[in-house]
Amino acid sequence: QVQLVESGGGSVQAGGSLTLSCQISGYPFNSVCLGWFRQAPGKGREGVASLYTGIWMTYYANFAKGRFTISGDNAKNTLYIKMSNLNPDDAAVYYCAARSQCGSWDWWETARYDHWGQGTQVTVST
Repeated sequence: QVQLVESGGGSVQAGGSLTLSCQISGYPFNSVCLGWFRQAPGKGREGVASLYTGIWMTYYANFAKGRFTISGDNAKNTLYIKMSNLNPDDAAVYYCAARSQCGSWDWWETARYDHWGQGTQVTVST
């Protein structure tokens, strides 16, 4: 049974940082695509960043470039995203997701991901 469990969400002041973790079980960690997505109230789910572990290639949404860093730990089967310089627009429920592969042309497509975590809430206050 595939399980993705996010943790690390919480409340942070604008300008602060937060690191989210996603523990993955029942799914390979090598040569797969692991992503972070977010959904704010009243908005659709959007891609934040993905990591293709086949070649350890990373992909980022424009809003995440320079502020967010996605990484993975093979030994711990854990995906991370470090988020810095957070602002109120970053407040959302953050989800991790997994699929067999991805590339620069489709990493953000939510419909292509097969497995999802339950999400973790990130709140940013001014």
